[in-house]
Amino acid sequence: MGMVGGGKDAFIGAIHRIAANMDGQIELVAGALSINEELARESGKMLFLPEDRTYLNYEEMIHAEAKMPADKRMDFVTIVTPNFAHFAPAMLALENGFNVVIEKPITFTIDEARQLKKKLDETGLMLLLTHTYSGYPMVKEARQIIKSGRLGKVRKIYVEYHQGWLSKLSEREGNAQAAWRTDPKRSGKAGCMGDIGTHAAHLAEYISGLKITQICASLNVVVPGRLLDDDGGVLLRFEEGATGVLTASQVAAGEENALKIRVYGEHGGLEWAQQEPNTLTLRWLDKPAETLRAGNNYKAWESSYATSNCRTPGGHPEGYLEAFGNLYHNFARALSAKINNEKPDQEWLDFPGIEDGIRGMAFIDNVVASGQSDKKWFDHVV
Repeated sequence: MGMVGGGKDAFIGAIHRIAANMDGQIELVAGALSINEELARESGKMLFLPEDRTYLNYEEMIHAEAKMPADKRMDFVTIVTPNFAHFAPAMLALENGFNVVIEKPITFTIDEARQLKKKLDETGLMLLLTHTYSGYPMVKEARQIIKSGRLGKVRKIYVEYHQGWLSKLSEREGNAQAAWRTDPKRSGKAGCMGDIGTHAAHLAEYISGLKITQICASLNVVVPGRLLDDDGGVLLRFEEGATGVLTASQVAAGEENALKIRVYGEHGGLEWAQQEPNTLTLRWLDKPAETLRAGNNYKAWESSYATSNCRTPGGHPEGYLEAFGNLYHNFARALSAKINNEKPDQEWLDFPGIEDGIRGMAFIDNVVASGQSDKKWFDHVV
């Protein structure tokens, strides 16, 4: 793995490195870790990268690595920069034969996302989009339960993602994470909806197996002086007649990362919450509720998609880092199979990719357009 961004003072870069290293399948071998040359060198030294593979910009890294023998150069590039700096290194990596792992939202504009898809189609390379929450075992179990038809036809989906960390004008108080996420020039046209609303939308589509077809949005700027939305709600229409509600807020004071989803079908419903991730609750129309728990010792009761993403027996907590690690683990196994001309297991291919990235960018565009319009419903054009 080579990394763009994620130097020693960055938040998400360290998370990616922990996740990538969790199963011993991936080694960090190169990095362009900061646009600050001194910080880039310090970060490379801290991570024990050799000096000649600690690069001062991503162009230098990608071109230099491309000249190395196949058995030495990096196999893929992880991009952990702010949104506006996703597209250029991703495209350059693909143009030079490198697979890509990238933070969400995938690009700054939907046109950029479509250009990446075109290049992926041309090259046959792989891309992982780190929608972390799809890596949880009980999220995968929920998806398989709905896919099996046990709940019957899906009728209703409620998904919410509430945080409180932007309840004050933190971007003016030295908070670097708040500063770029609330800056239209670096984050894009959406704030809260781009940052966490996209996670909620992806989770709703991933678990239900249904695509959003229409939206009706209301976006709010709650904190005076903020430039982008920090709160909002969206009415959703899905394929096959299902409807839903999505709410996202970063001004829900006291909340941490309260992502929660409920899906209801003809025969029952399910509920999952990110802050209690090892538990999946099933509720039935005509019998008592069931509680499912994650654990790799439950192979007789749960799907292979769930148990293959568990590392420990039930009762041993696995959380955010492990879910992140599952994305990397599956990507690494699928990539290794491709390199070795082997057929990957279907479970290995269960990670978000370019199509999810394009749908996320379409969600941002359409939610913002709907929120700015007096028109009630917008087609969710992708």
